[in-house]
Amino acid sequence: MKTEASAKGTAYRVGAIALAVAALILAMVAPLPDSILTIRGATLSPQGRAAIATLVFALVLWISEALPFHVTGLLAILVMTLLGAGGYADIVRYGFGDDVVVFFIGVLVIAACLRRSGLAKRAGSIVLAITGNSTRAIVLGFLVAGAFLAMWITALGSVAIIMPLALGVLTEEGEKPGESRFGTALMIATAWGPLIGAMATPAGSGSNPIAIRFMSEIAGYDIGFLGWMAFGVPTAIILLPAAWLIILLFFPPERRALRKSVEEIRSEASGRLPLTRDEKSVGLIFLSTIALWMLSPAIAHAIGMKLPISVGALIAVVAIFAPGVSTYKWKDIEKDIDWSGILLIATGISLGTTLYKTGAAAWVAAGILGGIGSLSIFWRLAAVSLGVFSIKVVFSSNTLTGTIIVPLVLALGTSLGLDARGLALAAALTANLAVILVTTSPVNVVPYTAGYFTIRDMAKAGLALAAVSALAIAAVVSVIGGVAGIV
Repeated sequence: MKTEASAKGTAYRVGAIALAVAALILAMVAPLPDSILTIRGATLSPQGRAAIATLVFALVLWISEALPFHVTGLLAILVMTLLGAGGYADIVRYGFGDDVVVFFIGVLVIAACLRRSGLAKRAGSIVLAITGNSTRAIVLGFLVAGAFLAMWITALGSVAIIMPLALGVLTEEGEKPGESRFGTALMIATAWGPLIGAMATPAGSGSNPIAIRFMSEIAGYDIGFLGWMAFGVPTAIILLPAAWLIILLFFPPERRALRKSVEEIRSEASGRLPLTRDEKSVGLIFLSTIALWMLSPAIAHAIGMKLPISVGALIAVVAIFAPGVSTYKWKDIEKDIDWSGILLIATGISLGTTLYKTGAAAWVAAGILGGIGSLSIFWRLAAVSLGVFSIKVVFSSNTLTGTIIVPLVLALGTSLGLDARGLALAAALTANLAVILVTTSPVNVVPYTAGYFTIRDMAKAGLALAAVSALAIAAVVSVIGGVAGIV
């Protein structure tokens, strides 16, 4: 049976690769009438067609998962070069020469050190001490805690910390997978909290700094760390209580309180040992890095030099491994780093930038979303957000969604004579919210493996949250963007 399963898997992957190659050839050679080659003033050039053919090729492989995501990204760089979409050195430099890659490495190192230090478990005890033994309050507490952690160490880093803590609560209370609505509610909360929090800061997700880079390079808009938070934090604040109410509506806990008393919970929290050396050093570096990110505009103004977003993360990594600061060795921490995710970010930037520079992004955007120009600002933003949600049903990567959709939206706004910055922000914020299908983000897969909720459970609640999210994002971007003059 094992051999048959393996053979079937190999046959599926080979078939998917063959389909991707066929789609690539068709996209390159299929005759296109002039009415298709030029849409609303956007013309598809030979280089642009090569970029789109590569995108189609990569999409088939990403959707089918015939190859690992990052391997497909590397292959896309090679294919774009061979088809003449651009020079190899330029395409590689677009992604691997971007400081976003350094920034994300730094964030992942910080997340790994926080987990190893024990600060994560200490934070879990604090959450329960604050919420008490109310099951509904505990669901909200884990939503908020997951969101806060994701703001600084990515959604995946956050769920890796809080899911075991939530699972510990359920196990201790005897809540069985497949039988406990409290278990369903709490486990979905451990996924949704980080996904919502990830939109609040550039550090929350790989798609956020990518969007920032595209807005800077394409639209000339340097939003910065605090500028992003001006949109992301209000949106997250609106969505957290909304997500909580939706979870409780679909999965109301069977009982109001845990068997453990409030006094027992608080006694356990207060009885923890003093902070260790690593907890102190990593905690101090973590807080200092957050402060540096938030104060970078003021520091840049004071020294008369622009600070890339990666500077704070780079300083943090150097500080952690400086002599006498912590007991960590790089060879241990590097095992906790998702290097494939870093490759995906770099190759994704290369693909997205090539799509824009060849004019392919403008052509695709004009064809797909060209009709939104007649809508009011609010509904235009809501339409973009809903469009991204529909795309997320296909992509199992927030980074891929942001990489592909943000350049398209920026090109769309320009071609329609609109201010594309607000549209791109709405798209980028939505790209974080993989709240419908379990398979669209590894953040969902982590709690799903515990067995407390099904794919259908998340989908039915996720559709409701997606609708609310599109309206919330449209409202925040239209109001704050109106004040900032970017919509």
